Amino acid sequence: MSKTRKCAYCGKVFTPNSGNQRYCSEECSEQDKAERKKHQRDFFRAVEPVMELQKQEYLTFSKAAILLGCTRQYVYKLVDQGKLPASRLSSRMALVRRSDIEKMFEKNPYNRVIPGSKPKSLNSKKTKTAKKQEKQPTDEVQEYYSGEEVMQIYKVKQTWLYTTAKRRQIPMCRIAGRNYYSKTHIDAAFGKAIDLDAIIDWLTAQEVSEKYGINLGAVRSYVHRHKIPSKREFGKTYYSQSHFEELRRTDLMNDDSYYTSAEVAEKYGMTKSNVGVIARNHHITKVKVGVKLLFSKEEFDKVMADRLAQFGSYRLV
Repeated sequence: MSKTRKCAYCGKVFTPNSGNQRYCSEECSEQDKAERKKHQRDFFRAVEPVMELQKQEYLTFSKAAILLGCTRQYVYKLVDQGKLPASRLSSRMALVRRSDIEKMFEKNPYNRVIPGSKPKSLNSKKTKTAKKQEKQPTDEVQEYYSGEEVMQIYKVKQTWLYTTAKRRQIPMCRIAGRNYYSKTHIDAAFGKAIDLDAIIDWLTAQEVSEKYGINLGAVRSYVHRHKIPSKREFGKTYYSQSHFEELRRTDLMNDDSYYTSAEVAEKYGMTKSNVGVIARNHHITKVKVGVKLLFSKEEFDKVMADRLAQFGSYRLV
């Protein structure tokens, strides 16, 4: 039985005429020879630029990338990190030296790290001062809340906790499938400088809007501007009623010892801007209640009586 062989070019099975025959036909032999020459030419074309770069001392970033066998963006990264020096000749031209590339490799030798062992540091001998500095306490987080504890203490939903932790970049760790958050950062994010437990009366945004005449959309900005304590329980936000009462001073609106700007303007026949000028010039006691200003009735009446006696008119000249 004659032996068969597979063609080295086309893969067709044939019966060789001699022991050295590798191709099934002369055509396959010539085509394989032509492809080998083409591969050789392509190789020299690829190597030629690198051979020329070996002779150049100053390289552009593109040529440096070819020499290093990396992308041009990685060369920019090496320069930006200070690992590879570069010189800028103009706004569009920067060069690196081939000798600096070689120095960069000499300064960063490859150290094999065996699994389970610690890599040796470059400076094996450390001074006593350096060792003491390593032993000094750092700002590492020492105490953590679990996610369930945060939701229970501050009455917040899980989605609100995740959103706040991401927005404020609260340090966290995950152990056995549970999230733990830095106690200090959580207290700063959800807690207040005052004792929330001491506040008894709380109002929702809708109740604040109805009681104090504040636009519902402006409640949040008003609270933020005046630092009014708030808390969030199960998806709803509540605001301290006592702090709103102190700011709005609704009791003064019904006090007979104070004028509003409109009342003064109507009584003495002047504009509100005239009222403000007179109050400022004569240092009349004023109290701000929400967006309104209240003026001492006794002091304003005295100033206007003096103006009438002196000028014969209440209005500004």
